[in-house]
Amino acid sequence: MNWYLDVLKNYATFGGRARRKEYWMFTLFNAIAYIVLMVIDLATIGSGVLPVIYELAVLIPSLAVAVRRLHDTDRSGGWLFIAFIPLVGAIILLVFLASDGKPEANKYGENPKLVPAAA
Repeated sequence: MNWYLDVLKNYATFGGRARRKEYWMFTLFNAIAYIVLMVIDLATIGSGVLPVIYELAVLIPSLAVAVRRLHDTDRSGGWLFIAFIPLVGAIILLVFLASDGKPEANKYGENPKLVPAAA
């Protein structure tokens, strides 16, 4: 849960690097929250508005963590736009996001695996 909250705390931080674990844990908790809200909404209101509001609320943090994840693989955040290429773009982006980060420092910062966590 801390991975999810840390991303929300840095909701508009597009600089730096994000580990795979940070990105995928955020994605997992984001999907769980969306499903829970969808079930609650369908059981009560039935309009599907709750999950849409949630997704709009976490849009900027989702983009920020994805950009930081791309930075960890030594790619610019502009690579997110490759997802607009039908079919192939989303697959390429998924491969980039799942790739291991560069072990050495790059122009986006130090390797987050080697930097001690702030207490």
